[in-house]
Amino acid sequence: MAIDLKAIEQLATDQSSLKAAAGLAKPAKWSGVGASRDGALLWGECAGSGANPYRVMADLRDLGNKCTCPSRKFPCKHVLGLLWLKAEAVVPFAPADTPAWVSDWLGRRRAGAGTPKTPPNVAPAAAKDLRAAQRDEPELVEDPKQAARREAAAAKRSEDTERAILDALDALEQWIGDQLRMGLSVFVDDATARCRRIAARLVDGKAAVLAGRIDELPGRLLALPSDDRPRGAVVELGKLVLLARAFRSTPRDNEIRRAVAVSEARDDVLANPQTLRVNARWEVLAEQVQTRRDGLVSQTTWLLNLDESGPRFAMLLDFFPASVGRRGSVFTPGERFQGELAFYPSRQPLRALLVARADAVDVTTPEWPMPETPIVDALTEPLLAEPWTIDIPVLLPAGRIALDDAGHPWWRSADGANTLPIADSAEGLLRGTDLKRTAAIWSGNRLTILAAQTAWGRIGGHG
Repeated sequence: MAIDLKAIEQLATDQSSLKAAAGLAKPAKWSGVGASRDGALLWGECAGSGANPYRVMADLRDLGNKCTCPSRKFPCKHVLGLLWLKAEAVVPFAPADTPAWVSDWLGRRRAGAGTPKTPPNVAPAAAKDLRAAQRDEPELVEDPKQAARREAAAAKRSEDTERAILDALDALEQWIGDQLRMGLSVFVDDATARCRRIAARLVDGKAAVLAGRIDELPGRLLALPSDDRPRGAVVELGKLVLLARAFRSTPRDNEIRRAVAVSEARDDVLANPQTLRVNARWEVLAEQVQTRRDGLVSQTTWLLNLDESGPRFAMLLDFFPASVGRRGSVFTPGERFQGELAFYPSRQPLRALLVARADAVDVTTPEWPMPETPIVDALTEPLLAEPWTIDIPVLLPAGRIALDDAGHPWWRSADGANTLPIADSAEGLLRGTDLKRTAAIWSGNRLTILAAQTAWGRIGGHG
């Protein structure tokens, strides 16, 4: 059984508990971590302020849980921390026999539904093991009333979450109006502090993804030339309004909810009949690793489809706590492989999950495919489907990179019909080299080069 950060966030009583749980998602804090053989039960001991660690346990079937700490919050930060360890695979949960203290808890949980009688002449310790084994008996059918109560509670949590998000979006639009009234120049000068305050409000309102986007907004503005920042602020704030209005219109739309609150769990994406699955040859363009202000690290891997079928690009996105350190990547920029990807249902499929990856096969291709659409269409069509989009991957035709009189780098097509500014310095072989194909990210005003093909081979960008 699996659990993800979305479920943990909905389970938390408040944001402070969630933040404390992230701090506990460290291997050094835990001992005796294990799981039942069917994966339904988790347990572990978490070091606390006292001499003895807290005993923590959880049942993934209904998210029931227990901790020996004195906290009045339910679930406490230790339970959330245990679930976080599982969701992010911070430590392995090796299958093991159920400890007696977990079996005791299970027995008490079932007492209300009628605890199975212990056969005569059975020792207490053996009775505990028997109760633990009986939890998997097929004849122990769940009480329908208990199942109905759990479903009603889940529906109530979902309604409360949606209401909290809508209230947070109301606060966001009011905040945007305040920034426009006070002037964009003032906003740009104080963007970090102002964005941090509204981002905190959005986190409390369960709009964590949107909060992260706003928290990173000042960095995107500061990356622009100073005279272009007010224009960039208008674009960014306008996209936020469009996203907020879209959520109000269709709050149950998974694609829009993905941009505001949380993404679907991996199992949900794979089980969705609308999920697009593409088996093709892929090239790893680049990997982008960024430590966010909320303490999470985002690891983005960009892939290029070398075949004719399916989306041209794929984005593999992963998050993990910065406290666990840098994760090793399973990909190397420039490598090619045969693999099946499952794309999150979307109007413009991009984010995907790696379902299967074949062993070494012959995936040689002399060069990347020709761009399928004109540059202008490639940069604007995604915005027609999702006008709040920030980054648009694009495959550019033959061209060169050179500097203007002010020393700023620009990409120019070989026919001279299109010219686009570049975000980074484009050092090394990229500058002045004839580029047969260029894979880049368009952020609405600048290109970030991921990789390029030349007559001498592949050149990596600065992704």
